[in-house]
Amino acid sequence: MTHLAPSEPVSPEPLGDLPEWRLDDLYSGRDDPALARALDTAERQAKAFNGEFAGKLADLSGDALGVAVERYEQIDETLTRVLSYAYLVYAQDMADPENGRFLQGMQERATTISKDLVFFTLELNRLTDSAVETALQAPRLARYRPWLADLRARRPHQLSDELEQYVHDKYVTGRQSWVRLFDETIAALRFPIRGREMTSSDALNCLSDRDGAKRKEAAEVIGDVLGSRVRLFAHITNTLAKDKQIDDSWRKFAQPWSSRNLSNQVEDAVVDALVEAVRAAYPRLSHRYYALKAKWFGSDKLDYWDRNAPLPDDQDRPIPWAEARDIVLDAYRGFTPLMADTAKRFFDGGWIDAPVRDGKSPGAFAHPVVPSAHPYVLVNYHGKTRDVMVLAHELGHGVHQVLAGGQGHLLSDTPLTLAETASVFGEMLTFRALLAREADPARRRSLLASKVEDMLNTVIRQVAFFEFERRVHTERREGELPVDRINDIWMAVQGESLGPALRFDDRYRVFWTYIPHFIHSPFYVYAYAFGDCLVNSLYALYRGAEEGFADRYLDLLRAGGTKRHNELLAPFGLDASDPQFWDRGLAMIGDLLDELEATDRAI
Repeated sequence: MTHLAPSEPVSPEPLGDLPEWRLDDLYSGRDDPALARALDTAERQAKAFNGEFAGKLADLSGDALGVAVERYEQIDETLTRVLSYAYLVYAQDMADPENGRFLQGMQERATTISKDLVFFTLELNRLTDSAVETALQAPRLARYRPWLADLRARRPHQLSDELEQYVHDKYVTGRQSWVRLFDETIAALRFPIRGREMTSSDALNCLSDRDGAKRKEAAEVIGDVLGSRVRLFAHITNTLAKDKQIDDSWRKFAQPWSSRNLSNQVEDAVVDALVEAVRAAYPRLSHRYYALKAKWFGSDKLDYWDRNAPLPDDQDRPIPWAEARDIVLDAYRGFTPLMADTAKRFFDGGWIDAPVRDGKSPGAFAHPVVPSAHPYVLVNYHGKTRDVMVLAHELGHGVHQVLAGGQGHLLSDTPLTLAETASVFGEMLTFRALLAREADPARRRSLLASKVEDMLNTVIRQVAFFEFERRVHTERREGELPVDRINDIWMAVQGESLGPALRFDDRYRVFWTYIPHFIHSPFYVYAYAFGDCLVNSLYALYRGAEEGFADRYLDLLRAGGTKRHNELLAPFGLDASDPQFWDRGLAMIGDLLDELEATDRAI
């Protein structure tokens, strides 16, 4: 079947009707004639663009160069729309070979079409600084100044035109093929738990089940199943790390993470300050919390399958989808109606896919698609409080993407470090709304513990992931890493970050294999810690802010990729280059721990 309209909402009681997104806002199906027409039009436009502008940019006036950028933006937006649709179809069911074939076909066609566009950014970067500055005096080009600045920041790392063309052409059969192999392998795995063949999403969800025996069984099965494919995952990891090393060497990046910092528009020193501040906070945050949780479980040690377990007296009832929607929208509306109204469009417009299904992409994401369309949100909703937080997180991304869309295709894209701001802020608003309506001390303790765990997962765990990647990629420069060595690095960073109260077994040694960020976006993970600490500082200002904070915050979101972090934070009096900035953000986690311990004493 080629038509991909959604089925009726899924209703696994007691969660109610769970929505599936409607992708016909983009195209009606894989065989939609509009999709073929879009690609044919983009191909004609790309060839015409190449014939009109290749080798001639230095002779154009500023306004003429602005027209060229506009035409480039239009073609690129068309291709991005097609590729976004293909990926969203694939994410619905990665186990369907037709979806994989469709995605590969669209990527190959887009790569062929965009061959005629490769010259443009390369040639722009060969213009002198003075020529570019003169051209930027023309209003038609001036609006693209931030995009040009980001593009030209890559000049020292640009290869020859022929090599850049070669890299472009090889992408779909190189790195992208390994990413697809990883995704399809994970999607095809099944985990036999309690008589059910579970997907990875369902299996990992069991680690937060109320039944301790089920958590233990799930952990053992996850370790066994992942362990059965660990050699493949290690080969993928080694191959992609080597591929990145080759690319970094040719482009003259000093460290494996330097290219990520450049794309995030953040200085190496700022990232180093963040990572060191978080690592220094391990003992007073994660070590302290997990020792406390071990005590609640009646021991001085906490088994790793109990790390995200509900507290022994927690009565976390299933939260129906309709209630989750109202919780998030009410929390957003308490901050500013515009945020709630924008998020409501996702529910009303069919922009969310919520049910857990075989083959569906695990985890959650918000895909921006293109400004001329709208974003889509994917979650795997199990009905837990943590799932409500995930929904709030992804809708924060979605609101950000909608508001930034006004900047246009080239200027709406937000660096990862700032992309996490709206998502984490949305989580915090939702958490505070839930806590404010809860009077029972035991429930307040559970909510506080859950929030502390989420923040530790966002800050401590993600920095530990970053450290894992740093060590793997650094050692890979000396040769391929055996499975046991990758496992050893994983266990070392887990022990350092989680602390002496955690107890592991050998099955946990392979848990690094399921984490998609290591494969999809190397060194992405510190952006979560960046965003969380940034939001903690912003939220502290908000709680004591004068009128007008919400307007300044919305302006930050609307800016998209037109401003760097220092410009965006200046209206709030914040500076991420100040080492104390990160300590202030981390202090909020410590404050929540204090509040948690005080609540615990009151029970």
